[in-house]
Amino acid sequence: MVSKSANKKECIKVKEQTMAVDGVRVAAVQAAIRYLRLDLALIELAEGSITSAVITRNRFVAAPIEVLKKHIDATPPRYLLINSGCANAGLGKPGVDAAMACCEAVANAANVPCESILPFSTGVIGEPLPVEKITKCVPKLITELGDDNWLDAARAIMTTDTGPKTAGVVIQDDDGRECRLFGIAKGSGMIAPNMATMLAFVVTDTVLTADEASAVLSRANECSFNAIAVDGDTSTNDACTLSATGRSGVTLKQLGDRFEHALTMVMQDLAHAIVKDGEGATHVITIRVEGAKTEADAREIARTVALSPLVKTAAFANDPNWGRIVAALGRAPVAFDFNAMRCWIGDQLIFADGERAPDYDETKTAKCMSETEWELRIALKEGTATAVFRTCDFSTEYVTINAAYRS
Repeated sequence: MVSKSANKKECIKVKEQTMAVDGVRVAAVQAAIRYLRLDLALIELAEGSITSAVITRNRFVAAPIEVLKKHIDATPPRYLLINSGCANAGLGKPGVDAAMACCEAVANAANVPCESILPFSTGVIGEPLPVEKITKCVPKLITELGDDNWLDAARAIMTTDTGPKTAGVVIQDDDGRECRLFGIAKGSGMIAPNMATMLAFVVTDTVLTADEASAVLSRANECSFNAIAVDGDTSTNDACTLSATGRSGVTLKQLGDRFEHALTMVMQDLAHAIVKDGEGATHVITIRVEGAKTEADAREIARTVALSPLVKTAAFANDPNWGRIVAALGRAPVAFDFNAMRCWIGDQLIFADGERAPDYDETKTAKCMSETEWELRIALKEGTATAVFRTCDFSTEYVTINAAYRS
């Protein structure tokens, strides 16, 4: 499917939208939870697989997240059940009972322990989960499991997304043995870097221990899903999982840093797709902060600008209102020398050493902002740390989509 890389440390990007991963099968069906479309997916993991997860930091967690936290450490997960259309959030004990009933249906159909089922939901908050619609579809899900149904699964987990989001890579160890990583994600609105607001599921045939999976997932998450924002809101249902079947026989030690590089690549591709598909978005803005004292400082500065409604609405209008950018930087929760800072939009220097750049050209800057994707670069003189953060503009369509979301 792909040729071998000349550089053993490189990951080989796969252009196809789907990829079989040994030890993983997937299915998707229409359960009519809210709409008449694919809305229920099941991921099956071979016996002996391990799964790690990062979840929302929102204190108002949804019922499936409560169940997930209990199940993931109880026994090795075998099935991931995901529904769209209903978040199953804000419902108290009945919500937990509903999530458990769905887990039990899968467990009974697959003849595995209930604790080996991880539930995930996305959709409207505060609406009861239609348990019967889900449980009656479980036998069909089990029957239709296959290794080539990823696109259907990616569509089934969508809410306001305009299309499925997938990413995959193949990597090799020093002896040329291949490992695969593949992921799907959903997210378009309610996106902010506090775990990030989305669902994502990454699978691999690499041999990983639970501790290894947890460590690499946490680090990759910080520079992917935790480095994006659409609107500043954090959901009740966020989750990202990494599951490893070990079927390739290649260990993390044999791959060295290639595995983490590949995982980060997959998760960053999915994160970029989420920002690009931000509700009503017309521009993707990459904010690059350089010369900060620490990476955490750089990320906080970038995040402050990324979440500014005034910066985002100016971006929608292709308006180089650099005062909004500087004002946002001035309220970042990180102290730095403003008189030593420089900012560029694209290749245009807009602000330097405490004032508007002497050669600032508004027409050329507006042209840079008219591109579908452009970069805001902020150079400090506090240290050597760098962070990259992605956001999108705020359009009138964002308001329209969210005003009509429940209707």
